[in-house]
Amino acid sequence: MQEEIERIPEGYSEGIYKEVKYSITKDVFNNGKSFKIYAKELQGNDFISLNYYITSNSELLKPCEMPKDKVVNFLKEVIIL
Repeated sequence: MQEEIERIPEGYSEGIYKEVKYSITKDVFNNGKSFKIYAKELQGNDFISLNYYITSNSELLKPCEMPKDKVVNFLKEVIIL
């Protein structure tokens, strides 16, 4: 997942997921070792929210109140504009 996380630019961006436009905000913390991503459908109610941590032993993807599959699919399929 780290590759998918890194391709989203820090700050505000927009992307297309399943033919729908989303606003995407990415915050970077701890010298690039943790990330918060929030994406919101621009003309609807859908959203994606997650935290991602890189530790010395592993990488941890923590979706916020949604299934992990939803977050993984978004990260893999979103087209950054």
